[in-house]
Amino acid sequence: MTKTDLVNFMAEETGLTKADAARALEAMTKGVVKGLKKEGKVTLTGFCTFTAKKRPAKTGRNPKTGAPVKIPARVAASIKPGSKLKEALN
Repeated sequence: MTKTDLVNFMAEETGLTKADAARALEAMTKGVVKGLKKEGKVTLTGFCTFTAKKRPAKTGRNPKTGAPVKIPARVAASIKPGSKLKEALN
C-alpha cells in the first residue's frame, strides 16, 4: 500500500476529503517524529510502539576495495507491533 492508497482509504473510511485525509496523515507522521525526538518512544496502544534507538559509531568495510570506513553514530527508528496488529495478521 502506498501513501496515496492509504490517503484514499482514510478518506473513504472517515468521510473526509482526500486533501483532509492527506493532512491528517501528514500530521500523524509529524507527531510520531516529534515524539521520537522529544521522548524517544511513541506508543499506539494495541497497534505498535515506535522507539528511537542509538546506534554507536563503528568501523565497516568498503565492499569494493576492502578499505575500512568509519560509520558515524546515529539514531535509528524501530517499530514493534502491538497485540491487536499481531492478531489481525495471524
